[in-house]
Amino acid sequence: MRNTLTGYDVGALLYCPANAHTSIADSLVGQRFPTPFSLAFCLEDTVSADSVAEAERILQNTLERISAAARQHTFFLPPIFVRVRSPQQLLRLAETYAPYAGILAGFILPKFFLDNCGSYVAAIRSISQTASYVYMPIFESAAMIPPAARQTALAEIREQLDTVSGSILNVRVGGNDLSHAFGLRRPVDRTIYDLRPVADILIDIVTTFGDRYVVSGPVWEYYSGEGWDTGLRRELEMDLLNGFIGKTVIHPNQIPVVNEMLRVSVRDYADARAVLNWDAGSGRLVAASAGADRMNEYNTHFNWARKIVLRAERYGTRP
Repeated sequence: MRNTLTGYDVGALLYCPANAHTSIADSLVGQRFPTPFSLAFCLEDTVSADSVAEAERILQNTLERISAAARQHTFFLPPIFVRVRSPQQLLRLAETYAPYAGILAGFILPKFFLDNCGSYVAAIRSISQTASYVYMPIFESAAMIPPAARQTALAEIREQLDTVSGSILNVRVGGNDLSHAFGLRRPVDRTIYDLRPVADILIDIVTTFGDRYVVSGPVWEYYSGEGWDTGLRRELEMDLLNGFIGKTVIHPNQIPVVNEMLRVSVRDYADARAVLNWDAGSGRLVAASAGADRMNEYNTHFNWARKIVLRAERYGTRP
């Protein structure tokens, strides 16, 4: 799995506390979740400090059950990740959970910023000597708030992250953590982009990392009640428009909505294929679209076209 996994494959990343939902192995085997999706077991914010050791043991048992089931049954097995608390725990769990490397794709690195970036990068290098996990740093630290220093700090982190870029599956953002720092919370009929102090930080992140890495959108915390799905679609539309691909989800209800929005319009797909198949030696690098309603230009639309095709290959197309 990990040999072919890309940032586009993560899609809807379903979060689960590592010490809860002990029947999740049965749910996977019974295929009770909409697909496709990815699965994250959290040992950080959702687990209290005095429950970490127990949560690690529960997670080990869960991984054992999933691994055993995968050897006996055919079912949709999502890419599985573990969200750790620190570089030290990452080093330890990479070894402890080594027997489950066949189903464990990698680790999620929370509160990723200047204070821990070097330690996480060192841990990735160390683990990579014996294992081929992939990693997803999350930018959610309140240390990013001061605007004067933020862009410089993100650029420094980019330099360090690029030294292990082959192990970085995608970059994630923590919309709720950043909202918390400002004492903000979006209602169901507004998006994270309406919270301008938070949106400015998110845009700086995708601006810094989006040319090389897949950057996933922030969690949407509504999963039931009036308007929750309309709000999620609206925010996903804004995510995609601003360069974010994928979404952290906290309930299976959200998975089909994310997958639906990740599908590519037939119009975009046709134009993207036309751009990628362009005869660059023809001497003419601009032409009307297939529908003759907009301009396609090879030099300015190639990067967009590549992303559109990668999404379409994984999530399909829509009218």
